[in-house]
Amino acid sequence: MGDSIISYSSDKKGIVTSKSTVDDLSPDIISLRPDKFKDYIGQKDTVETLKIAIQAAKMRNEPLEHILLHGPPGLGKTTVSHIIANEMEKNLTVTSGPTLEKGGDLIGILTNLGEGDILFIDEIHRIPKIVEEFLYPAMEDYAIDFVFDKGIHARSHRYRLKQFVLIGATTRVGLLSSPLRDRFGIFRTLDFYTPEELIVIVKRSAAILNTIITDDGAKELAERSRGTPRIANRLLKRVRDYSLVKSHGKVTLESVKAALSLEGIDHLGLTTLDRNYLKTIIDFYKGGPVGIEAIAATLQEETDTLVDVVEPFLLKIGLVLRTSSGRKTSEKAFNHLKLYP
Repeated sequence: MGDSIISYSSDKKGIVTSKSTVDDLSPDIISLRPDKFKDYIGQKDTVETLKIAIQAAKMRNEPLEHILLHGPPGLGKTTVSHIIANEMEKNLTVTSGPTLEKGGDLIGILTNLGEGDILFIDEIHRIPKIVEEFLYPAMEDYAIDFVFDKGIHARSHRYRLKQFVLIGATTRVGLLSSPLRDRFGIFRTLDFYTPEELIVIVKRSAAILNTIITDDGAKELAERSRGTPRIANRLLKRVRDYSLVKSHGKVTLESVKAALSLEGIDHLGLTTLDRNYLKTIIDFYKGGPVGIEAIAATLQEETDTLVDVVEPFLLKIGLVLRTSSGRKTSEKAFNHLKLYP
Protein backbone atom coordinates (compact mmCIF):
# COMPACT_ATOMS: atom_id res chain seq x y z
CA MET A 1 0.00 0.00 0.00
CA GLY A 2 1.26 3.46 -0.86
CA ASP A 3 1.94 6.25 1.60
CA SER A 4 -1.15 7.81 3.13
CA ILE A 5 -1.12 11.52 3.84
CA ILE A 6 -3.58 12.69 6.49
CA SER A 7 -3.66 16.32 7.60
CA TYR A 8 -4.70 17.28 11.12
CA SER A 9 -6.11 20.71 11.77
CA SER A 10 -7.20 22.83 14.69
CA ASP A 11 -10.22 24.81 13.56
CA LYS A 12 -11.82 27.55 15.60
CA LYS A 13 -15.26 26.71 14.17
CA GLY A 14 -15.39 23.64 16.42
CA ILE A 15 -18.49 21.64 15.58
CA VAL A 16 -18.89 22.71 11.95
CA THR A 17 -15.74 22.52 9.85
CA SER A 18 -14.78 21.37 6.38
CA LYS A 19 -11.58 19.71 7.62
CA SER A 20 -10.93 16.43 9.40
CA THR A 21 -10.01 17.02 13.02
CA VAL A 22 -8.29 14.89 15.62
CA ASP A 23 -11.80 13.88 16.78
CA ASP A 24 -12.50 12.39 13.35
CA LEU A 25 -9.36 10.28 13.56
CA SER A 26 -9.72 9.15 17.17
CA PRO A 27 -10.54 5.47 17.84
CA ASP A 28 -14.14 6.36 18.76
CA ILE A 29 -14.86 8.20 15.52
CA ILE A 30 -13.09 5.66 13.30
CA SER A 31 -15.19 2.88 14.82
CA LEU A 32 -18.34 4.83 13.94
CA ARG A 33 -17.59 4.50 10.22
CA PRO A 34 -19.46 1.61 8.56
CA ASP A 35 -17.16 -0.64 6.52
CA LYS A 36 -19.83 -2.28 4.34
CA PHE A 37 -22.64 -0.84 2.25
CA LYS A 38 -25.18 -2.95 4.16
CA ASP A 39 -24.37 -0.85 7.25
CA TYR A 40 -24.29 2.47 5.36
CA ILE A 41 -27.32 4.69 5.98
CA GLY A 42 -28.70 7.17 3.44
CA GLN A 43 -27.62 8.20 -0.09
CA LYS A 44 -29.69 5.34 -1.54
CA ASP A 45 -29.24 6.16 -5.23
CA THR A 46 -25.48 6.66 -4.89
CA VAL A 47 -25.07 3.44 -2.90
CA GLU A 48 -27.13 1.46 -5.42
CA THR A 49 -25.07 2.84 -8.34
CA LEU A 50 -21.81 1.94 -6.61
CA LYS A 51 -22.98 -1.54 -5.57
CA ILE A 52 -23.92 -2.33 -9.18
CA ALA A 53 -20.58 -0.97 -10.46
CA ILE A 54 -18.64 -3.02 -7.89
CA GLN A 55 -20.57 -6.21 -8.64
CA ALA A 56 -20.11 -5.75 -12.40
CA ALA A 57 -16.37 -5.08 -11.99
CA LYS A 58 -15.99 -8.25 -9.92
CA MET A 59 -17.90 -10.30 -12.48
CA ARG A 60 -15.61 -9.02 -15.25
CA ASN A 61 -12.58 -9.34 -12.97
CA GLU A 62 -11.64 -5.74 -13.79
CA PRO A 63 -10.93 -2.64 -11.69
CA LEU A 64 -13.67 -0.06 -11.16
CA GLU A 65 -13.96 3.08 -13.25
CA HIS A 66 -12.61 6.27 -11.68
CA ILE A 67 -15.17 7.82 -9.29
CA LEU A 68 -15.86 11.48 -8.44
CA LEU A 69 -17.86 12.24 -5.28
CA HIS A 70 -19.24 15.74 -4.81
CA GLY A 71 -21.06 17.31 -1.87
CA PRO A 72 -20.75 19.49 1.24
CA PRO A 73 -18.31 18.47 3.99
CA GLY A 74 -19.22 15.64 6.37
CA LEU A 75 -21.71 13.72 4.20
CA GLY A 76 -19.62 10.55 3.89
CA LYS A 77 -17.33 10.92 0.86
CA THR A 78 -14.33 9.51 2.75
CA THR A 79 -16.45 6.77 4.33
CA VAL A 80 -17.74 5.71 0.90
CA SER A 81 -14.16 5.41 -0.39
CA HIS A 82 -13.23 3.14 2.55
CA ILE A 83 -16.32 0.98 1.89
CA ILE A 84 -15.48 0.68 -1.82
CA ALA A 85 -11.96 -0.49 -0.94
CA ASN A 86 -13.39 -3.06 1.50
CA GLU A 87 -16.01 -4.30 -0.97
CA MET A 88 -13.38 -4.62 -3.72
CA GLU A 89 -10.91 -6.17 -1.23
CA LYS A 90 -8.18 -3.79 -2.34
CA ASN A 91 -5.75 -1.47 -0.56
CA LEU A 92 -6.71 2.17 -0.07
CA THR A 93 -4.25 5.06 -0.15
CA VAL A 94 -5.54 8.37 1.21
CA THR A 95 -4.16 11.82 0.37
CA SER A 96 -5.51 15.30 -0.36
CA GLY A 97 -5.11 17.89 -3.10
CA PRO A 98 -3.19 20.54 -1.11
CA THR A 99 -0.53 18.01 0.04
CA LEU A 100 0.41 17.11 -3.56
CA GLU A 101 2.63 20.12 -4.13
CA LYS A 102 4.97 18.62 -6.78
CA GLY A 103 4.64 16.05 -9.53
CA GLY A 104 7.06 13.82 -7.64
CA ASP A 105 4.63 13.62 -4.70
CA LEU A 106 1.95 12.12 -6.92
CA ILE A 107 4.36 9.90 -8.89
CA GLY A 108 5.69 8.37 -5.67
CA ILE A 109 2.15 7.36 -4.67
CA LEU A 110 1.07 6.12 -8.11
CA THR A 111 4.10 3.88 -8.62
CA ASN A 112 3.40 2.13 -5.31
CA LEU A 113 -0.19 1.22 -6.16
CA GLY A 114 -0.94 -2.43 -6.92
CA GLU A 115 -3.39 -3.87 -9.45
CA GLY A 116 -6.88 -2.59 -8.67
CA ASP A 117 -5.72 -0.58 -5.62
CA ILE A 118 -7.64 2.59 -4.81
CA LEU A 119 -6.23 6.11 -4.49
CA PHE A 120 -8.52 8.53 -2.65
CA ILE A 121 -7.77 12.25 -3.16
CA ASP A 122 -9.78 14.56 -0.91
CA GLU A 123 -10.26 18.20 -1.97
CA ILE A 124 -9.19 17.15 -5.46
CA HIS A 125 -10.12 20.60 -6.81
CA ARG A 126 -7.08 22.01 -4.95
CA ILE A 127 -4.47 19.95 -6.83
CA PRO A 128 -1.90 22.28 -8.46
CA LYS A 129 -2.16 22.45 -12.26
CA ILE A 130 1.32 21.00 -12.82
CA VAL A 131 0.44 17.96 -10.69
CA GLU A 132 -2.98 17.59 -12.31
CA GLU A 133 -1.34 17.14 -15.72
CA PHE A 134 0.41 14.00 -14.44
CA LEU A 135 -3.02 12.56 -13.64
CA TYR A 136 -4.32 12.73 -17.22
CA PRO A 137 -2.21 9.90 -18.74
CA ALA A 138 -2.26 8.05 -15.40
CA MET A 139 -6.08 7.93 -15.35
CA GLU A 140 -6.55 7.29 -19.07
CA ASP A 141 -3.60 5.11 -20.11
CA TYR A 142 -2.24 3.99 -16.70
CA ALA A 143 1.12 5.49 -17.55
CA ILE A 144 3.37 8.39 -16.55
CA ASP A 145 5.61 10.25 -18.99
CA PHE A 146 9.08 11.29 -17.79
CA VAL A 147 11.31 13.75 -19.66
CA PHE A 148 15.09 13.30 -19.23
CA ASP A 149 17.71 15.99 -19.91
CA LYS A 150 16.97 19.29 -21.61
CA GLY A 151 17.15 20.96 -24.99
CA ILE A 152 18.34 18.84 -27.94
CA HIS A 153 19.24 15.98 -25.57
CA ALA A 154 15.74 15.76 -24.10
CA ARG A 155 14.05 12.36 -24.40
CA SER A 156 10.81 10.97 -23.09
CA HIS A 157 10.18 7.71 -21.24
CA ARG A 158 6.77 6.20 -20.48
CA TYR A 159 6.45 4.28 -17.20
CA ARG A 160 3.58 1.80 -17.05
CA LEU A 161 1.40 1.80 -13.91
CA LYS A 162 -0.82 -0.92 -12.51
CA GLN A 163 -4.53 -0.42 -13.24
CA PHE A 164 -5.57 1.61 -10.21
CA VAL A 165 -8.87 3.30 -9.30
CA LEU A 166 -8.94 7.02 -8.48
CA ILE A 167 -11.69 8.27 -6.17
CA GLY A 168 -11.82 12.07 -6.03
CA ALA A 169 -13.83 14.02 -3.47
CA THR A 170 -14.68 17.69 -3.79
CA THR A 171 -16.93 20.30 -2.27
CA ARG A 172 -16.46 22.61 -5.29
CA VAL A 173 -16.97 20.57 -8.44
CA GLY A 174 -17.13 23.76 -10.52
CA LEU A 175 -13.44 24.40 -9.77
CA LEU A 176 -12.36 21.13 -11.43
CA SER A 177 -10.93 21.55 -14.91
CA SER A 178 -12.91 19.94 -17.72
CA PRO A 179 -10.08 17.54 -18.76
CA LEU A 180 -9.91 16.14 -15.22
CA ARG A 181 -13.66 16.01 -14.67
CA ASP A 182 -14.25 14.21 -17.98
CA ARG A 183 -11.87 11.38 -17.06
CA PHE A 184 -14.13 10.14 -14.25
CA GLY A 185 -16.50 7.36 -15.29
CA ILE A 186 -18.82 7.60 -12.26
CA PHE A 187 -19.94 10.98 -10.90
CA ARG A 188 -22.22 11.08 -7.85
CA THR A 189 -23.44 13.96 -5.68
CA LEU A 190 -24.05 13.33 -1.98
CA ASP A 191 -26.96 15.29 -0.52
CA PHE A 192 -27.91 16.28 3.02
CA TYR A 193 -29.49 13.56 5.17
CA THR A 194 -33.08 13.58 6.40
CA PRO A 195 -33.76 13.76 10.17
CA GLU A 196 -35.09 10.19 10.02
CA GLU A 197 -31.81 8.92 8.56
CA LEU A 198 -29.80 10.86 11.12
CA ILE A 199 -31.85 9.36 13.98
CA VAL A 200 -30.76 5.90 12.82
CA ILE A 201 -27.13 7.09 12.60
CA VAL A 202 -27.26 8.68 16.07
CA LYS A 203 -28.72 5.55 17.66
CA ARG A 204 -26.15 3.33 15.93
CA SER A 205 -23.28 5.58 17.03
CA ALA A 206 -24.64 5.77 20.59
CA ALA A 207 -24.74 1.96 20.75
CA ILE A 208 -21.11 1.75 19.57
CA LEU A 209 -20.11 4.34 22.18
CA ASN A 210 -22.03 2.45 24.91
CA THR A 211 -24.23 5.48 25.49
CA ILE A 212 -27.92 5.25 26.40
CA ILE A 213 -30.03 7.73 24.41
CA THR A 214 -33.80 8.19 24.50
CA ASP A 215 -35.91 8.36 21.34
CA ASP A 216 -36.76 12.04 21.82
CA GLY A 217 -33.11 12.79 22.64
CA ALA A 218 -31.99 11.14 19.37
CA LYS A 219 -34.68 13.03 17.45
CA GLU A 220 -33.64 16.40 18.90
CA LEU A 221 -29.96 15.71 18.20
CA ALA A 222 -30.72 14.64 14.61
CA GLU A 223 -32.78 17.77 13.93
CA ARG A 224 -29.91 20.00 15.08
CA SER A 225 -27.21 18.21 13.06
CA ARG A 226 -27.59 20.22 9.81
CA GLY A 227 -28.37 17.07 7.82
CA THR A 228 -24.74 15.96 8.27
CA PRO A 229 -23.58 12.66 9.85
CA ARG A 230 -20.16 14.04 10.83
CA ILE A 231 -21.81 16.82 12.82
CA ALA A 232 -24.32 14.37 14.35
CA ASN A 233 -21.49 12.16 15.61
CA ARG A 234 -19.51 15.13 16.90
CA LEU A 235 -22.52 16.60 18.72
CA LEU A 236 -23.27 13.16 20.16
CA LYS A 237 -19.84 13.15 21.81
CA ARG A 238 -20.43 16.60 23.31
CA VAL A 239 -23.87 15.57 24.58
CA ARG A 240 -22.46 12.30 25.93
CA ASP A 241 -19.90 14.24 27.99
CA TYR A 242 -22.55 16.63 29.31
CA SER A 243 -24.92 13.79 30.20
CA LEU A 244 -22.18 11.85 31.96
CA VAL A 245 -21.58 14.79 34.30
CA LYS A 246 -25.12 16.17 34.64
CA SER A 247 -27.57 13.25 34.18
CA HIS A 248 -25.79 10.02 35.11
CA GLY A 249 -24.76 9.26 31.54
CA LYS A 250 -28.24 8.92 30.00
CA VAL A 251 -28.81 11.20 27.00
CA THR A 252 -32.29 12.67 27.23
CA LEU A 253 -34.18 15.44 25.45
CA GLU A 254 -33.34 17.84 28.30
CA SER A 255 -29.62 17.02 28.30
CA VAL A 256 -29.43 17.37 24.50
CA LYS A 257 -31.05 20.83 24.66
CA ALA A 258 -28.82 21.94 27.53
CA ALA A 259 -25.59 20.62 26.01
CA LEU A 260 -26.25 22.11 22.56
CA SER A 261 -27.25 25.41 24.13
CA LEU A 262 -23.75 25.54 25.64
CA GLU A 263 -22.31 24.83 22.17
CA GLY A 264 -24.33 27.69 20.67
CA ILE A 265 -26.39 25.35 18.47
CA ASP A 266 -30.00 26.51 18.08
CA HIS A 267 -33.08 24.43 17.22
CA LEU A 268 -32.36 24.61 13.47
CA GLY A 269 -28.75 23.54 13.98
CA LEU A 270 -27.33 27.01 13.28
CA THR A 271 -24.04 27.92 14.96
CA THR A 272 -22.85 31.33 16.11
CA LEU A 273 -21.02 31.76 12.78
CA ASP A 274 -24.22 30.97 10.83
CA ARG A 275 -26.20 33.54 12.81
CA ASN A 276 -23.44 36.15 12.45
CA TYR A 277 -23.43 35.51 8.70
CA LEU A 278 -27.17 36.16 8.49
CA LYS A 279 -27.01 39.18 10.83
CA THR A 280 -24.21 40.69 8.73
CA ILE A 281 -26.37 40.60 5.60
CA ILE A 282 -29.35 42.02 7.49
CA ASP A 283 -27.62 44.67 9.63
CA PHE A 284 -24.91 45.90 7.26
CA TYR A 285 -26.51 45.32 3.87
CA LYS A 286 -30.26 45.59 4.62
CA GLY A 287 -30.89 41.94 3.76
CA GLY A 288 -28.90 41.99 0.51
CA PRO A 289 -28.10 41.36 -2.21
CA VAL A 290 -24.40 41.49 -1.31
CA GLY A 291 -21.28 39.78 -2.64
CA ILE A 292 -19.67 36.95 -0.68
CA GLU A 293 -16.34 38.83 -0.52
CA ALA A 294 -18.02 41.75 1.26
CA ILE A 295 -19.61 39.40 3.81
CA ALA A 296 -16.28 37.62 4.40
CA ALA A 297 -14.49 40.95 4.89
CA THR A 298 -17.09 42.14 7.39
CA LEU A 299 -16.96 38.87 9.34
CA GLN A 300 -13.15 38.63 8.98
CA GLU A 301 -13.57 35.06 7.73
CA GLU A 302 -12.15 33.23 4.72
CA THR A 303 -14.45 33.24 1.69
CA ASP A 304 -13.90 29.48 1.24
CA THR A 305 -15.12 28.84 4.80
CA LEU A 306 -18.39 30.63 4.10
CA VAL A 307 -18.92 29.01 0.70
CA ASP A 308 -17.97 25.43 1.71
CA VAL A 309 -19.12 25.24 5.34
CA VAL A 310 -21.73 27.89 6.10
CA GLU A 311 -23.74 28.47 2.94
CA PRO A 312 -24.72 24.95 1.75
CA PHE A 313 -27.02 24.27 4.71
CA LEU A 314 -28.42 27.82 4.83
CA LEU A 315 -29.26 27.55 1.12
CA LYS A 316 -30.76 24.09 1.65
CA ILE A 317 -33.21 25.24 4.33
CA GLY A 318 -34.03 28.48 2.54
CA LEU A 319 -32.52 31.06 4.91
CA VAL A 320 -30.27 32.47 2.18
CA LEU A 321 -30.92 33.04 -1.51
CA ARG A 322 -28.04 33.14 -4.00
CA THR A 323 -28.83 35.55 -6.84
CA SER A 324 -26.85 36.90 -9.79
CA SER A 325 -26.25 40.12 -7.86
CA GLY A 326 -25.24 38.46 -4.57
CA ARG A 327 -26.61 36.82 -1.41
CA LYS A 328 -29.98 37.74 0.08
CA THR A 329 -31.62 36.70 3.32
CA SER A 330 -35.13 35.28 3.08
CA GLU A 331 -38.17 36.19 5.17
CA LYS A 332 -37.59 32.90 7.03
CA ALA A 333 -34.15 34.18 8.16
CA PHE A 334 -35.67 37.42 9.51
CA ASN A 335 -38.25 35.42 11.44
CA HIS A 336 -35.70 32.96 12.80
CA LEU A 337 -33.45 35.73 14.14
CA LYS A 338 -36.49 37.79 15.24
CA LEU A 339 -35.18 40.69 13.20
CA TYR A 340 -37.44 42.57 10.82
CA PRO A 341 -36.59 44.90 7.93
